[in-house]
Amino acid sequence: MVKKAVLFGSIGTLIETSDIQRKSFNQAFKENGLDWYWSKEIYKNLVKSSGGLKRIEDFANKSNTDIDSKFLRQKKTEIFNNILKTKNIPPREGVLEIIKYAKSHNIKIGLASSTTIENIEAVFITLNNVITKSDFDFIGNSTLIDKLKPEPDIYLKAIGSLGIDSSECIAIEDSVESSISAIKAKIECIAFPGVFHMDDDFKICKKYLKKLDISIFNNN
Repeated sequence: MVKKAVLFGSIGTLIETSDIQRKSFNQAFKENGLDWYWSKEIYKNLVKSSGGLKRIEDFANKSNTDIDSKFLRQKKTEIFNNILKTKNIPPREGVLEIIKYAKSHNIKIGLASSTTIENIEAVFITLNNVITKSDFDFIGNSTLIDKLKPEPDIYLKAIGSLGIDSSECIAIEDSVESSISAIKAKIECIAFPGVFHMDDDFKICKKYLKKLDISIFNNN
């Protein structure tokens, strides 16, 4: 079946932010008097679950620490966004090729992210007009849904807004947990892992790519 839409599943499929995210968490912990430090190895395990709030809550439970997880997550978000707003980060390999191909073949483009509006805004600022909001026919965020990934809500919202069926689009995801969200929505998924997800088992996905190319639109 010819695809009518491609859905980038997270901000991490557009730009590589993994280590900036990790450093932002650590700075938030330090500024709020916590002796937590997430090394690359620790963070690699933590990002197996989707969403910064859940990671903080899970870590707090395991370390038996009583914290205001929502406040801490907000501080991390502020730090992360301030970093993005002062840097120009290029798109990940192949992203521009996919967007160009989609536009020239009348394929709709969506960002099925369930992150915060603030994160979405910061990503487009750091992309510095190389990719803009106007390139997308749908842009998701956490306020649009009740349940975050790995639940399928944001994907169901995306295909509903685009007026297409799940079989008529393809998703691109950077983590297994987020890929589950697409699969639950009955959407074919391409694995495009970030640096902390390279070794994860993406067997539920149609393809595993370190660089995107137009082969994702090939049904074979």
